Amino acid sequence: MSSEPVVVSVIIATNRSSPFLAEALESVAQQSYPAVELIVVDDGSPDARAIDAAVRRSFAGTVLHRTAAGVSAARNAGVAVASGTYVAFLDDDDRWTPDRISSCVEVFARSPDAVGVYCGMRVIDAAGKVLIESNQNGMADGRDIARGDVSILPGNLMVTRAAFEGVGGFDPTLALAEDLDLVLKLSARGPLLFVDRALVDYRAHDRNTTRNTHDLVLAIRRVRRRHRQIARLHQDADLVRAFDTGLLRNQRFAWWRTGRSVRKLLRDGRPLAVLRELWWVVRVAPLGPVSALAERMSRRHR
Repeated sequence: MSSEPVVVSVIIATNRSSPFLAEALESVAQQSYPAVELIVVDDGSPDARAIDAAVRRSFAGTVLHRTAAGVSAARNAGVAVASGTYVAFLDDDDRWTPDRISSCVEVFARSPDAVGVYCGMRVIDAAGKVLIESNQNGMADGRDIARGDVSILPGNLMVTRAAFEGVGGFDPTLALAEDLDLVLKLSARGPLLFVDRALVDYRAHDRNTTRNTHDLVLAIRRVRRRHRQIARLHQDADLVRAFDTGLLRNQRFAWWRTGRSVRKLLRDGRPLAVLRELWWVVRVAPLGPVSALAERMSRRHR
């Protein structure tokens, strides 16, 4: 007699009636996996009834209405009432392929020591057109995350609820880079395994939270510095060096994002805004250009 499938709890935290919410919910409803629990956390949205209606149309899920406290606290609140053995997170503007949950559960079944499973992720635009194909890769250990070699976001990650609760969940004091902080904590607890298929579509559009370059760069720096200090206290020299590499990559990222902003500002005829952006990146990421040149020369040498 076959055993019952373990329950997977899907947490969607939202603070708005997103134009993409229905598509996100429908991608949960179309999962091939038979034991899915949906929990939508309304983090102080202005139209709670619209969220209730969207959930009723797509899936027999639970909706938690809360005073706005941020995405980290909202996700934690969803996990607190979840009953699943595994927990997966979906943003209100992203979507999953029908085999997203089943593919990750299969990996957990083969590897009971894993604390998490992540998968490939494509980037799509507002209309759903693929902009960037999946370029995620597997990892050896937490040093790959510290260096920035691996891209793991809430949407392409599934964790055991026990591991999530064991590391304290998302840090509610973080508005950005909370996912990096969580993954670094999880990687210190056990293996994070990879499904080499694009099972998630991450939607890039004008309302994305991570479009604020300044806040994002500073948040990533803050999280990496915090975990670097922990590695230093544990006298893990290899991990400290990995974080040093990751901090330099964040400086290169700051210049890359600033370059995009500057080009747009120049097209819009805003020279003073260009100067402000350049002054910011020079102060925050002074080693970015040198690091980028050194990496380019290293690649040529290899």
